[in-house]
Amino acid sequence: MAAPAKAENLSLVVHGPGDLRLENYPIPEPGPNEVILKMHSVGICGSDVHYWQHGRIADFVVKKPMVLGHEAAGTVTKVGEMVKHLKPGDRVAIEPGVPRETDEFCKIGRYNLTPSIFFCATPPDDGNLCRYYKHSADFCYKLPDNVTFEEGALIEPLSVGIYACRRGSVSLGKKVLVCGAGPVGMVTLLVAKAMGAAQVLVTDLSSSRLAKAKEVGADFTLQVTKESPREIANKVESMLGSKPEVTIECTGAESSIQTGIYATHSGGTLVIVGMGSEMVNIPLMHAAIREVDIKGVFRYCNTWPMAISMLASKTLNVKPLVTHRFPLEKALEAFETTKKGVGLKVMIKCDPNDQNP
Repeated sequence: MAAPAKAENLSLVVHGPGDLRLENYPIPEPGPNEVILKMHSVGICGSDVHYWQHGRIADFVVKKPMVLGHEAAGTVTKVGEMVKHLKPGDRVAIEPGVPRETDEFCKIGRYNLTPSIFFCATPPDDGNLCRYYKHSADFCYKLPDNVTFEEGALIEPLSVGIYACRRGSVSLGKKVLVCGAGPVGMVTLLVAKAMGAAQVLVTDLSSSRLAKAKEVGADFTLQVTKESPREIANKVESMLGSKPEVTIECTGAESSIQTGIYATHSGGTLVIVGMGSEMVNIPLMHAAIREVDIKGVFRYCNTWPMAISMLASKTLNVKPLVTHRFPLEKALEAFETTKKGVGLKVMIKCDPNDQNP
């Protein structure tokens, strides 16, 4: 994949399954309530890789060329005439989901559930793995001077962890089980500890990822092999001394969801974050008779201000999650690295004149 000779607005575009290209797009102009951003850091998400490999996620199908990327931060270069809270030169983190209208979900503060939402790099909407990007000013958040661009880009996955912990009512003294030590499992671990969880146990298939979880604050780790969900749940209880009040499932795997139900304390909460098959066999009656609440998570809402405060105050540290960095010109190599599962979070640097974190 060779970069065009003159990169006006170099963009990483998926055309269909397995077809990923660097192309020049026009630099956009802002609408009245929009800003133009010079992109700096964009993280690669599993969904980006999935669109590249398969051309679709569930009912979201790539029918026309689409720019990838939604974990992002950059600098304002131009503002629309109605924008008052931002100016050129402001460093911002981007919340990628913007409601297209104010409906009932927006009115009650759960705008993530509105069906009429623009979401970066979800067909048919373009993402922000490019040099210049246009976004709603209301969904761009100023970064304090002591928060880096990469930390700003990591607010998107961090927000999933914040929202999941809110849904699970994680609080002081609770024991928490996190299933999965990928990027979302890691940020969930960080947030649970920051919210006062007494002990957090993380499970995964990968010993290297569990070692990373231990490094960033897990109290216990458990490598899952071929045991049954009940056996794994028994190990979790043994390691924590009692069943966890909150389980946050970040894999989407059927067996892991089953483990979550068996492992969670009676009267506790199981939060489903991982996206798996539409139909899943679970021991529902086992949850029902023990009053284990099962809650879903769809992305996040109202999380960016909290995330920025947590990063600025050093309440948690997401920097160790970034294991690889590539310039935009080497985006395919970056995607191959992510696809192989090497490291944890791969970051693409979009500004050729500033490759710093």
